[in-house]
Amino acid sequence: MLKLYVDYLGLKAKLADRLASDESGATAIEYGLIAALIAVVIIGVLTTIGTDLNTKLNSVASSL
Repeated sequence: MLKLYVDYLGLKAKLADRLASDESGATAIEYGLIAALIAVVIIGVLTTIGTDLNTKLNSVASSL
């Protein structure tokens, strides 16, 4: 009976080790997604500002 209990504890420990997860990969993916989202927002803002700036400069050029 004691051997069964010891075997049970050993299997329980092995299962706990396998179920323990390393989240460093998930964290890196999350940071990558955040960086990509920030890049998309920056590109969108710069595109909008560039278009508006181009319109203003063309109006100044035509006024001259």
